Amino acid sequence: MDKAHRVVIAGAGPAGLVAGAYLAGEDIPVTIVEQARDLPDDLRASTFHPPTLDMLGRFPGVVRRMIEQGLICPTWQFRDRKEGVIATFDLGRLKDDTSHPYRLQCEQWRLTRMLRDILAENPAVTFVYDARATEVAQDADGITLTIERPDGSTETLRGSFLIGADGARSAVRRSLGIAFEGMTIPETYLALSTTFRFEREMPELANIAYISDPEEWYVLLQTAGLWRVLLPTAPEEAADEARMLAPDRIEERMQGVWPNPAGYEVRHRTAYRVHERVAEAYAVGRVFLAGDAAHINNPLGGMGMNGGVHDAFNLAGKLSRVWKGEADLALMGRYDRQRRKVALDVVQQQALRNRQILNQRDPAARRAYHDELRATVADPERHRAYLLRTSMIQSLRDLEEVA
Repeated sequence: MDKAHRVVIAGAGPAGLVAGAYLAGEDIPVTIVEQARDLPDDLRASTFHPPTLDMLGRFPGVVRRMIEQGLICPTWQFRDRKEGVIATFDLGRLKDDTSHPYRLQCEQWRLTRMLRDILAENPAVTFVYDARATEVAQDADGITLTIERPDGSTETLRGSFLIGADGARSAVRRSLGIAFEGMTIPETYLALSTTFRFEREMPELANIAYISDPEEWYVLLQTAGLWRVLLPTAPEEAADEARMLAPDRIEERMQGVWPNPAGYEVRHRTAYRVHERVAEAYAVGRVFLAGDAAHINNPLGGMGMNGGVHDAFNLAGKLSRVWKGEADLALMGRYDRQRRKVALDVVQQQALRNRQILNQRDPAARRAYHDELRATVADPERHRAYLLRTSMIQSLRDLEEVA
């Protein structure tokens, strides 16, 4: 095999590995470059939306194993800290729109390991670990990716095309000079995993719950064996990260979520800044961006990782046609237009709206939001339309209108 005749993928996260698995399944040689020594255990994303599961059905056994290791969530809800349940959305209403009318709570690292296992059996797939992408150049025949090893030495990899799926700080994006404009949300998000059984204590609690409050909102997400709690942290407190993550402060904040006289066992804790940014271009010649390298957003609604997987399927499907001579390279411009539109018009807007609902302090505006949610759930047509939008099904359907 001519090693230069391949697709090089920078980044072995969900977007990179999904793209790699799709391309390899089309008999296209792939080299995947990962900065870490092994696949990262990223605890941020755990929600898989219905159409994402439909897409992942392309890879035999993956969805079945994810379901075995995860938790099916047929409903999700908005709650108020004082009033309790405001609106519970029933994903069963999407039974005619998807093969998976539910959200699946399953940590994203489980998916990436499954995909790596599939790819490891393919002799046309190569993994390069401990290699940080630093620079990319391209010409009429292909791309050259420069990688740096931990000892500072550098190497180059030659390929026909490059997919930059190397995260929010993408070296591929920076090397091409692609702007990444947007905003940074003031709060730092604190993500905690605990063994406490919230579902036994909080009345009518769904597996996924967004709890609004004018003082401090939070999110509860149940996974197999643990509950994940997402809490906003004011800039003045986040400035002292050691204090923010100190066990006594964590315990204090968890007691504020729900009183637990026995104390909380916290298995994982992490804090991160949240950004809303979209790359000004997803396709430049023979180089394409996907996942966090192309867009990052508020995690409320679980659209970031799902959007990255959708990028990967769209990109790999079109690139496969180009590779096989069924379409011209110009087809990749449609990938750019379609997926950027989703990031700008759907993902960011829904995430920002969720944050506004949870964080609203004006009593009249809060009542209006809550009344709107109740009315939506009560009306079958509005209920389904809302689910089509928040589950990302509608955005995929709308893509066909983008030339």
